[in-house]
Amino acid sequence: MARKNKDKVFQLENKNLISLTNPKSPIAEQFRTVRTNIEFLSPDVDLQTIVVTSPNPAEGKSTITANLAVVFAQQGKRVLIIDSDLRKPTVHHMFHLENNIGLSNVLTKQTTFERTVQATKQENLWILTSGPIPPNPSELLGSRNMMALLEKFKNEYDIILLDSPPVLAVTDAQVLSHLTDGVVLVVSSGKTQIDSAKKTQELLEGVKAKILGIILNNKKTQDNPYYYGEQ
Repeated sequence: MARKNKDKVFQLENKNLISLTNPKSPIAEQFRTVRTNIEFLSPDVDLQTIVVTSPNPAEGKSTITANLAVVFAQQGKRVLIIDSDLRKPTVHHMFHLENNIGLSNVLTKQTTFERTVQATKQENLWILTSGPIPPNPSELLGSRNMMALLEKFKNEYDIILLDSPPVLAVTDAQVLSHLTDGVVLVVSSGKTQIDSAKKTQELLEGVKAKILGIILNNKKTQDNPYYYGEQ
């Protein structure tokens, strides 16, 4: 596409991006296993737009999103990460990207996604950062503009991963679940309380979200730091 030549390419160097920096590691292999599980969940239905969220902050959802995106891109698929955390965005930090404009600007029609999506060092992987933090994140994410934007992206990319705010903090993830094909829930071993995980599941199921599976992050085992379980 013509716009590919206009995308800025930034350095992608982050110790959390293990799938890129050390693709032969056991952790990177676990991400490839998660990728395979997602691909086989619905063989007759394309899972193209996926929300990644967690019950609470700092449980690793953004790291999981980034690494999943990398392994999908390494498979040859065109992948887009949307930082839809319009409250405390972090994706631009992980990928060392500028965040002067982004999703919030596109949704308010201040610019177009063609001018906003940025390329990364990983081939086939692009990022739409959050942009400036707006006063009304939930309303923007649940708007017709967001729905239309996702439909446009489906024609441009094979996989679209949305890094969403935590479920128990705000309603954004529930709002996004209405617009996407499924949700991956990230919980942190030794940190996420069982009650919090159950409450999160109830809230997502209450809005009829399709929970694709749960990733247990930071599990202290010798060979499998990440674990993925289907719902």
